[in-house]
Amino acid sequence: MLKTFLYRKLTQNKGAPRLWLEGAQPERAGFTPGKRFMVELDTEKKRLTLSLADTGYRVVSGKERSGKRIPVIDINSHELLSLFKGMDSVRVIMTDNKIHILPTVAEMRRRERLARLQAKLDAKEPIAVGSLSHGGGILSHALHKGMAAAGLSSKLEFANDIREDLLDHASAVNDAWNANTIMLAAPMQELALDQWSLKQLPSLELFEAGIPCSGASVAGRAKLGTAVAEAHPDVGHLIVPFLQILAAVNPAVVVLENVKPYASSASMWILRHSLRDMGYDVHETILDAAEFNELEHRERLCMVAVTRGMHFSFDDIERPERRTRQLGEVLDPIADDDPRWSRFDYLRKHQEKHAAKGNGFAMQVFTADSDHIGTLTRGYAKIRCSDPKLAHPNEPELLRQVTATEHARCKGISDHLVAGLCSTTAHEMLGQSICYAPFHALGRLLAKAMQSGFNTETQAIPMDLLAAA
Repeated sequence: MLKTFLYRKLTQNKGAPRLWLEGAQPERAGFTPGKRFMVELDTEKKRLTLSLADTGYRVVSGKERSGKRIPVIDINSHELLSLFKGMDSVRVIMTDNKIHILPTVAEMRRRERLARLQAKLDAKEPIAVGSLSHGGGILSHALHKGMAAAGLSSKLEFANDIREDLLDHASAVNDAWNANTIMLAAPMQELALDQWSLKQLPSLELFEAGIPCSGASVAGRAKLGTAVAEAHPDVGHLIVPFLQILAAVNPAVVVLENVKPYASSASMWILRHSLRDMGYDVHETILDAAEFNELEHRERLCMVAVTRGMHFSFDDIERPERRTRQLGEVLDPIADDDPRWSRFDYLRKHQEKHAAKGNGFAMQVFTADSDHIGTLTRGYAKIRCSDPKLAHPNEPELLRQVTATEHARCKGISDHLVAGLCSTTAHEMLGQSICYAPFHALGRLLAKAMQSGFNTETQAIPMDLLAAA
């Protein structure tokens, strides 16, 4: 029966590690002054157990405090505490007549995931990947192909999204999927509370997500008039279920992408510090698609958290030689008299109204000779004034919307990933996704980081240490 749980720092005394226990905690387990106890060292399970026994060769010490004699247990030994070399803290579990000294859960989980990753690499087995806020799986596809290009195969174990239609589409066309990929069509927060479903999910080597950005984006906050990202009623709280699911699958590496303002959100601070406490080193950068020769110059916050002991640096990401591109490279052959060409008079009037108010609300018009295009967003199919338009090659007053396949190519995404979707759904899927080349490069970098070996002990510690206690 559990009496006391302690999280205790290890100190140093006379050049040796030291664990000091005193007072009510050991007393609750029966360790009172003068009692004898045995010490059992289990190097395989990384466990030190103190057991009360009349024949024990150690004796509980005592000292006076407030007129009462309290127990003191002082373990100051290289031999006994060498199990915990490299650890600054331990767990102390006190039950009836026993005290178990164990690594912290964070340390056990850290070693478990490194050992699991190393075993996969040694056996040349595909690493296990899980995806949250999957959408059409563009991020999953980019990372999958990037890792493959660096010689590391991966297997998408599960994909979660609130939109069943996008998961259905991804399962049919996305090469990152396989016949055994688990489809989780549910709100993330519902999945996090579903203990049965979480237990069906395997442990992962890579966990990736693009948590919905509506709460953090400038446009999203302006629309709702919210002061902080977390005030968004639908997505502001999703960092909590994200962390719950992450804890359940214990990945070796975590990848998160989002809009740039997410970096200063409370959610991001919670994530940084939570990952630190879970045994990860967190790295962040802004991936600018312009630096990877994409036509849409989208910038995305990218966070990579690697298990402590792995080496990773965004400085090592490979960028291509910069070259000038033109929109004409990716445009569909639209006839000059196609009905999609329009004057959009109602949008021009809308622009004039805003100009009269001094809002600086202007249409974005691009040609086949343009070297880039403005950001193509999730709501592009709504035909809004501020969204990018293409100018007619011969009649400048005529404009048209970018097609779904053009939208994909502007982001460097293969046509086949949007094949069969209606225009509205395709633009929604693409507009909330990533530009492809930066994250393909990230996939290559992640593969090299995983394959480069670890600079710390990777021996797994059994997670059920108290099962036989």
